[in-house]
Amino acid sequence: MVEFAQWSLDTLREEGASLSWLEEHRFDWATSTSLALEQILDGKTIILITDEKRKWLEEYILSNINAQKPDRPLLPILSIDSIFAHFNKASGGEMMDMIEDMISLSYKEDYFFWYIGCGDDKRSDIAKRKDNSYFWIFDEEYSNSFMLKSYDKNLDIKLLQIYRQFDLALNAALFGEVDVTS
Repeated sequence: MVEFAQWSLDTLREEGASLSWLEEHRFDWATSTSLALEQILDGKTIILITDEKRKWLEEYILSNINAQKPDRPLLPILSIDSIFAHFNKASGGEMMDMIEDMISLSYKEDYFFWYIGCGDDKRSDIAKRKDNSYFWIFDEEYSNSFMLKSYDKNLDIKLLQIYRQFDLALNAALFGEVDVTS
C-alpha cells in the first residue's frame, strides 16, 4: 500500500502543470488531509462549515460527495446550518458551548469539523475549539490546516481543484489503495 504523501505527489504530477501550485504545498496538504481521511475511515461524521463567501463550495461539496450514482460508500456529511439553523446568530462562548454540547450528544464524539474560509470569520470559532478539525483556511496558519490566500485571484479555481484532489484521495483511502496513517 502506498503512503499518502507519495500517492498525493504522484496524483498531482499526473494532473500536470495546472496543479503545480498544490505540488509546492503538498506536505501541508498531505498532512492535514491524511488526518481527515483517517477520521472518515474511522466512521466519523463530517460537519462542514464555510464562511459566507464560500457557501457555494459548501453546496457543491454536499451535492457531490455522495453523488447520485456513488461508486463508494455513502459518507455521513452535513452542514453546521442543517444542525443549527441559527448558527450565524450564535455568538459568545456560552452559546458555542451549548451548540458543541448538542453536537457531542447527537454524534457521541464521532464527528469532526471541516472548515473552509477565512481564519478570522466567526463561523470558524467552533471548529477551532476541536483539535481534530480539518481546515482549508485563508490567511492564517493553523494546526491541521491547508492554508490559502483569500486575495488570490484564482482562489475559487484552486478550491475546486483541491476538492477534486480530496475526492480522489477519499476514493483511494476507502478502497485501500493508500495508507493514510503513514
